[in-house]
Amino acid sequence: MEELRTAPVTLTTDRLVLRAPQESDIDAIFAACQDEEIQRWTVVPVPYRREDAEFFVRTLAPAGLREGSEFIWCVIDRATGQLVGTQAVSRFAAEPTAASVGWWTVKEQRGRGYTVEAAREVARWALTDLGIRRLQWLAYVGNDGSRAVAERVGYRFEGTLRSYAEQRGVFHDSWVAAMLPSDLG
Repeated sequence: MEELRTAPVTLTTDRLVLRAPQESDIDAIFAACQDEEIQRWTVVPVPYRREDAEFFVRTLAPAGLREGSEFIWCVIDRATGQLVGTQAVSRFAAEPTAASVGWWTVKEQRGRGYTVEAAREVARWALTDLGIRRLQWLAYVGNDGSRAVAERVGYRFEGTLRSYAEQRGVFHDSWVAAMLPSDLG
């Protein structure tokens, strides 16, 4: 198994920089997470308070990195410096060579291909540099935007898990797909 990584990793694409969340991101994260679609399809707290963004930046992201269990990036538009969204890779506790991915995109940045671009780079990094053997995407049934991203990145669909993923006390049917190192183009 790859040695656990505990230092921030910066990834770049033609249009984006993916870097660890910073204090300067708090206001943009807070504003983005007011979006009903982000609240509907993710596990962010509702209502989403500024304190939640502070916790995300100051506590959650650094703790996951320190433990080598979760890698969280703010996705930044290289041209404007604006927050585009977030990406995350979370290792499974019982099997650290397997991990899940997640993302959300700022409402005003959707439809530009940024999330696909970022998710491709995160998948490449996780499956090569981090040594993950299986990278899993999961979304509540009906989250067609996330599914479209997963399809464009190259995740292979494996099915629907009934009453699987919990969100604020409710279990939802969930789509599942995965990528293996051999799936990288």
